[in-house]
Amino acid sequence: MDRVQTAEHGETAEPVNSSPAEATPEPSPEPSPGSASASAPGPAPEPPPLRPRHPVMAWAAGLLMVVPALISACRALDTDAMTPVPQLLAALPWLTVPAALALLLAAVARRRALTFVTVLVLGATAWSTVPYMPQTVISYGLPLARVKVIAANVEFGEGTGSLTEVVRRERPQLVFVSECDRACRSALTGTFAAELPHYASVEGEGSVGSILLSSYPLRDWRMIPAAMGMPGATAEIAGVPVRLQLAHPLPPVPGQVSLWKRELGRVEDTVAAQRTGPMLVAGDFNASQDHAAFRAILAAGGLQDAARRADRSRTPTWPVEGPPLPPFVQIDHVLVRDFSVREVRFLDLPGSDHRAVLADLDLRGPR
Repeated sequence: MDRVQTAEHGETAEPVNSSPAEATPEPSPEPSPGSASASAPGPAPEPPPLRPRHPVMAWAAGLLMVVPALISACRALDTDAMTPVPQLLAALPWLTVPAALALLLAAVARRRALTFVTVLVLGATAWSTVPYMPQTVISYGLPLARVKVIAANVEFGEGTGSLTEVVRRERPQLVFVSECDRACRSALTGTFAAELPHYASVEGEGSVGSILLSSYPLRDWRMIPAAMGMPGATAEIAGVPVRLQLAHPLPPVPGQVSLWKRELGRVEDTVAAQRTGPMLVAGDFNASQDHAAFRAILAAGGLQDAARRADRSRTPTWPVEGPPLPPFVQIDHVLVRDFSVREVRFLDLPGSDHRAVLADLDLRGPR
């Protein structure tokens, strides 16, 4: 049939060739610019989003490492500087905690440069806490006498009763007592008149008074000028003169750091004036091995810290009265020259905010 009449419209339709072989396919429309062909590959997948940086953590890390960096630098430069450096130097080993936290926060914040710097700060802080020992050659002769020494701060005399019990139990030959007021002095000299009959003292109330008790005869009594008593004398031990000196400089509280340095400097001058022969310097130094002024005393007198010789140099002696702070620093010391160290112990003194230091020593003869 050549023409087909539509039922609805009455129009004549062109003949349709229904043969598949003769059908001509219509050309595919050209793809418009920017449109994707069905056969073309899809767009490259988006890279995974980077983990976000944390600027708050980076700032916190930077702030946390400021104090450890500053104090470690002062320790390396051998300076006590000014407030707050002396106070913070007393807590130097504990500054590894904020330094380590700064490293953790810098790593979480994904700041490579900051992380590198915090690694350096943590390493410097940890290195600074290594116990100090002067680079001196120790040459000992034969032991001449065994000497037991106690250094105690009785806090305005409040710990006198506790110290009395310790002396009775330990039976030392030398006792260095800081903050021993008149009542403390009377109690100790009366109680130990037979065991420790010789003494050198500075009388005063509160923290001013101090006393050095000895089972050996004392001569050449001297006092270092200071706000708190620092008596000294020479004892004859096994026929050898031994210089004894009690140390108790002012604490490095804000406003009197210069006075603290001056009084430690006077201790340094005293030990430097006698560079040979046996020496014992003991007491509440109000300074730790991390303070340059304390290390200067060791170097000037060729002295050794007995606690360092006994591997006890980081044992805290202050403050021990309880909250708000636990004991965190060793400021009570027994320094020796021409003595070997058998043992060092730290004893609680109820009533005082300090632990006492007990050093068991051997006086050595010349080599």
